[in-house]
Amino acid sequence: MSARTPVARAQSVILRQWQQSALAAFRQTTEDTFMTVACPGAGKTSFALVAARSWFGGERRPFVVVVPTQHLKRQWADAALRFGFHLDPAWSASDGPPPSDMHGVVVTYAQASSSAAALARYSVDGLVILDEIHHAASERSWGEGVRKAFHAAAQRLLLSGTPFRTDDSPIPFVRYSYGDYGEAVADYEYGYGEALEDGGVVRPVYFPRFDGHMEWINAEGDQIEATFEDDLASSEWGARLRTALSPDGEWIRVVLDRAHDKLTSIRTSHSNAGGLVIATDHEHARAIAALIEARHGVKPLIALSDDPRASDIIDAFAAGDDEWIVAVRMISEGVDIPRLRICVFATTTTTAMFFRQAVGRIARWTHGVRDQKAHMYLPDDFRLRSHAINIAEQRRHSIEIRRERAGDQDIELDQAPGDSEGEQMSLFAALSSTAIDTAPSSARDGLDPDEKLVTLPDDLEGFPVDLPPPPPLPGRNSAEVVDPWHAEPGAAADEGAATSRAKIKSDLRDKNADRVRELVARTGLSYPEVNNRLNRESGVDRITEATIGALTRRVTVADKWIDTVRPK
Repeated sequence: MSARTPVARAQSVILRQWQQSALAAFRQTTEDTFMTVACPGAGKTSFALVAARSWFGGERRPFVVVVPTQHLKRQWADAALRFGFHLDPAWSASDGPPPSDMHGVVVTYAQASSSAAALARYSVDGLVILDEIHHAASERSWGEGVRKAFHAAAQRLLLSGTPFRTDDSPIPFVRYSYGDYGEAVADYEYGYGEALEDGGVVRPVYFPRFDGHMEWINAEGDQIEATFEDDLASSEWGARLRTALSPDGEWIRVVLDRAHDKLTSIRTSHSNAGGLVIATDHEHARAIAALIEARHGVKPLIALSDDPRASDIIDAFAAGDDEWIVAVRMISEGVDIPRLRICVFATTTTTAMFFRQAVGRIARWTHGVRDQKAHMYLPDDFRLRSHAINIAEQRRHSIEIRRERAGDQDIELDQAPGDSEGEQMSLFAALSSTAIDTAPSSARDGLDPDEKLVTLPDDLEGFPVDLPPPPPLPGRNSAEVVDPWHAEPGAAADEGAATSRAKIKSDLRDKNADRVRELVARTGLSYPEVNNRLNRESGVDRITEATIGALTRRVTVADKWIDTVRPK
């Protein structure tokens, strides 16, 4: 297959039953906004890209995908390529309009807000996919910017696996049951419980929980000791949890040992199964990684939010067979690493939304592996215990009417004191922690003792759905058929990398930059002088807007110029 051969020009795809039903509902809608709620791992991305193929009907129209993080921009671009779409994850409003030889762009919510005017002009009469739409309300300015950016789009497809927030900020384009407040209304909904019953969609997740005996000095300088079962003032919940998670105590060491033993056992039948530790902060992540290496001789990968290499580290872990990765605010919703089977929840963030996102990292089904139980190791904090027990229940975003009664101090679990990362630490110091494993009990796993587990069958056969070809691009031809659901992920990624227009253009821009540096060194001219001449002679206005053909011509012009100039 040549570098310019399209990977996904399928005329038919294989969909799961829920995806087929959701697609039918999407095709029938007469509204300009459609919200799909599906549990993590169910296949929202594949559904959305099939829906996009159906909506475009082979016609060229604007296409924008909006995602929460920079890492997901590249992941969505790779996924889109499997369905015949070339999306630019590197576009920025400062580059000018999206280039004409791409189907569209992938941007973050922050980028959509800051570039609202440019995206509003581009997205008119187009399709916008807003992945994990609740992030649009993370900051008030984001919500306003996203609404401004995409209010004129012909169709908006909203996706979410955790479609709620812990505040009263409205989510742009979401309908609520009572107008401006009430519960968010989904046009199609597919929950974790339904996915388990269907089989072959998500894994059953178990929640081994560990109590402990913790001692700490609080913000007032008082020494306190307690277990997770003890009744404490809400102001001490966070301190108790931080003490348990301290790398200097015994609690985290015992839990890591148990988790590593379970991972080792799983790898006897799932050879590349991996484990994830969600750490509290960067220092904590490095200390956790050091503990795993010292106690088990395994060097974990570390993905930190301020590390520019973090996305590459996550990609390397996803494609490899390393046993552990430790992450801080990086492996969140949407990050697809199906081989993850173990997670240690070692962070002080205890909101229901974050917890469900974390569970989603280990719930993704892997084809060809029969026994796929996943395990989330938890502190026995009552907030996390509650989330674990309720994980199969859907809960949509709800905006309540503000209570007018003075003194109404009801506290939502999601907003309990101690959840804030910016909480004043003052005199707090963790003194000691000891893990207490509460005997082999199904209740410790987050299950009712009489509850029966769902038996998961072999991978289910899907339902074929006919699709129109993707919209045309200059110089592209329609060709092959691909089954994006059952295709081998590794093969699809390799082929996609070879044919991605975004990758080709990135390489050509690098080649152009190399030629410019060489010409500056050989001629003594300035960078603007060299760039202006190359642009003029190759017919390029701005290199950021140039097509593949224009960038190739510019390299040719530069090479001819270099041949006429001797090195100084």
